[in-house]
Amino acid sequence: MKQRWFTFILFLSVIGTSNDVVAQSYANEVAKTLKKQILSEAAWAIKQEAITVTAQSSSRSAGGKHDFFSEGDYWWPDPQNPTGPYIQKDGLTNPEIFVAHRLAMIRFSRIIGAFASAYKLTGEKKYAIAAVVHLKAWFSDPATLMNPNLLYAQAIQGRFTGRGIGIIDTIQLMEVAQGILVMQQAIEPSILKTIKQWFTDYLTWLTSHQYGKDELNAKNNHGTCWVMQVASFATLTGDKKLLDFCRERYQTVLLPDQMAIDGSFPLELARTKPFGYSIFNLDAMTMICQILTVDGHDLWNYKTGDGRSIKKGIEFLYPFVADKNKWPFKKDVMYWENWPVAQPFLVMGANAYHNADWLNTWKKLEHQPNVEEVIRNLPIRHPYIWLN
Repeated sequence: MKQRWFTFILFLSVIGTSNDVVAQSYANEVAKTLKKQILSEAAWAIKQEAITVTAQSSSRSAGGKHDFFSEGDYWWPDPQNPTGPYIQKDGLTNPEIFVAHRLAMIRFSRIIGAFASAYKLTGEKKYAIAAVVHLKAWFSDPATLMNPNLLYAQAIQGRFTGRGIGIIDTIQLMEVAQGILVMQQAIEPSILKTIKQWFTDYLTWLTSHQYGKDELNAKNNHGTCWVMQVASFATLTGDKKLLDFCRERYQTVLLPDQMAIDGSFPLELARTKPFGYSIFNLDAMTMICQILTVDGHDLWNYKTGDGRSIKKGIEFLYPFVADKNKWPFKKDVMYWENWPVAQPFLVMGANAYHNADWLNTWKKLEHQPNVEEVIRNLPIRHPYIWLN
């Protein structure tokens, strides 16, 4: 009897080791694919000066110098009332809106993502040291820091000085948070504590202010992105209560309410950019699974009672990402030609399910898009730092 039990334990050990080896091989393959890009981006990043929200401002903002400000993308002046409230044109981006803060945050994300990727790849502390300059500028320097809230994001002239919907803008801070985790052993403890406190304060605002509550309860990708970024920031701060809340939210609300039985997202398909929004929401849900799957919590293999799962979502969309000509729904009104790129759901899904086809498709797609709309909706641009 003891011999049988020993054999069984040995078998489980071998299976676990085998899975770890396969997962590591996928991470190594990602590193191999991105090595040249990682080192090139880090070389660029190390030359950059810190630029935060204090570098530029807009007279249309109701906030102050340290407040992040952005405007609703799809809102335009009313031709019938040029000085009156803006009107909506869903899917059509107004090129005159204020985007400087958004671009600064994207730049910040790219810089920290580049440093963290290079640090993980090489182990060289110079990347972490360079990253601290930017981290301090955004999170601790009184002259340049950003206030830990989004009271003035995605404002609409003549209607709102800010909206809960604007919280989606800080998905760009996810790779900052993950980059800090990757490099934290090389960051001075006192500095690390201050940075983590900023994220703690921001999480408090996200979970207590009405804007945060509004975004949490959004029915589409906005609700998904609230959970995704809260999960990311709570991982950095070690907030287990919030992490458990995000897992439950994914299992009981996001997956059953947003995904159809076939794996599609009907609310995204109903938009004027159904292809781009479907990709975006799947990327976000995939990242929720990547962030929140730890020992004892396996979201990758979680299924609802009627069979909805993240794997089904990837299997639904993958054929159309591999060959966009097969897309059976209407084309996006803008940026149809710019999607897909090297989507996170492909590489994270490949790693989770050991699917070589998904990984090979990811390898072939564009890893350094230069279209602003694509970059904004691709917050995970440094997948290597997310793979353990």
